[in-house]
Amino acid sequence: MTDSSFTHTQEPVLIIESGRSEKNYWADLWRYRELFLILAWRDISVRYKQTIIGILWAIIRPFLTMVVFTVIFGRIAKLPSDGSAPYALLVFAAMLPWSLFSNALSESSNSLISNANLIGKVYFPRLIIPAATLVTAFIDFLISFIILIGMMIYYQFAPGWHMLLLPCFIILALLASLGPGLWLTALNVKYRDFRYIIPFVVQFGLYVSPVGFSSKVVPVQWRLIYNLNPMVGVIDGFRWCILGGNSPIYVPGFLLSLAIITFFLWLGVSRFRKMEKTFADLI
Repeated sequence: MTDSSFTHTQEPVLIIESGRSEKNYWADLWRYRELFLILAWRDISVRYKQTIIGILWAIIRPFLTMVVFTVIFGRIAKLPSDGSAPYALLVFAAMLPWSLFSNALSESSNSLISNANLIGKVYFPRLIIPAATLVTAFIDFLISFIILIGMMIYYQFAPGWHMLLLPCFIILALLASLGPGLWLTALNVKYRDFRYIIPFVVQFGLYVSPVGFSSKVVPVQWRLIYNLNPMVGVIDGFRWCILGGNSPIYVPGFLLSLAIITFFLWLGVSRFRKMEKTFADLI
């Protein structure tokens, strides 16, 4: 028997190429999509575990905040609503995106610390961990949306065609939280002080954003500067979708908010990717 009669199998070749892992990183996000779904489902399943009223917390918290803001700004301060829209509906139309943003930001900024054991054991794109927390915030949003439907029925306030564009602003609210969330969760790994700073920032943001009042009460000469807060454009967009012509969008301010969201998304991803290689050592 000659050597030529043997069947030769090709040995696997390991290619070491500069920058190859960077080029494959975004493809790895898709290849690890099942891990993303597993983490998202785990976060949802333990969200209200061992609580007495469970998912009702997703309804009670925004509803009580809406009641307080309606009394303070609508009844006591007597601030105007947008057009003929009831003041309570004006406030809750803003509570929805704010709750979505704040929940997503809070969860994503602490996500790496909460998954420290997973990070130290196996390779996968770490970006999956904070991204998976957005699903939990979105589920809470859908539950809270039930209140909005009930309020619109109670006030006999029918939405217009603008409501069809609401998914676009939902995505925008999630992106507004993802950029800062990626940056903060990376910083939180190195500097644990941020776990105490983040709740304060979220609480402060609630009062400087137009949640309890219409952004139209801001003087005209300051409205563009006010939209440096990216959530102003998102909240105005939600109100436009829900209240229709009663709450028109301030276009220059919305475009500025959109630019700020894009900038922070780029900054968050770039900072996260730069620090990602050190997570396993620091955590």
